[in-house]
Amino acid sequence: MAWRQHVPALASASAGIKQAEDAWDAVSDYFCDHDGWPVDEKGYADGKVVRDAQAWKHVKVFLAHGPEVLAGVRAAATGADYLGGPISEDLRRLSSIDAALNRAGQIQREWDDVMTIMDGSLPGTRALYEGRAQEIRNAEGWHDAHELSLHSPALVRAAEYVTNRPDPDQPSQTERARVALTRSASGTSTAPPPPPVPPASPSTTPHRSR
Repeated sequence: MAWRQHVPALASASAGIKQAEDAWDAVSDYFCDHDGWPVDEKGYADGKVVRDAQAWKHVKVFLAHGPEVLAGVRAAATGADYLGGPISEDLRRLSSIDAALNRAGQIQREWDDVMTIMDGSLPGTRALYEGRAQEIRNAEGWHDAHELSLHSPALVRAAEYVTNRPDPDQPSQTERARVALTRSASGTSTAPPPPPVPPASPSTTPHRSR
């Protein structure tokens, strides 16, 4: 289960996206009127750029580790887990993570293609347009970042469940302790008795009579 080592990174990435969203929600109303329309369009746009950039950093963590963790959880889950176990609802939400990862992966591939084109064009093109291209990529990926933050806790819970439950092919800790005590008691009761001490030989030293 090498995929288990990536679960904390996904949990941290999910929390990071949620933090970026909460930080934006805390200030977005400041830029809008009572009907929700921006009154400070530049401040509103700049705030979304910061939010999207923060979120995309965490999306890249999901792109790097999410598919492996998803495959690991699905391989470790049993039919009973899907039918009505403690993680049945969490397992049903994994398809939403698949969809978000597929869309985010497509956005990233398109970004890579754009960078390749810029690198092959006139010198200085990338320096001029890379920043704007990043903003477009991050904005397009915001919806998928939100979906990952929304559904990834289900993946983390499922991963922790299938990782921590006992292996049915291995004895439990209680059973191992019982067997160890039994062996210890058995070893004490069946230990061979010590050999008898031979009787002392008669003394050959003469002694005087009174």
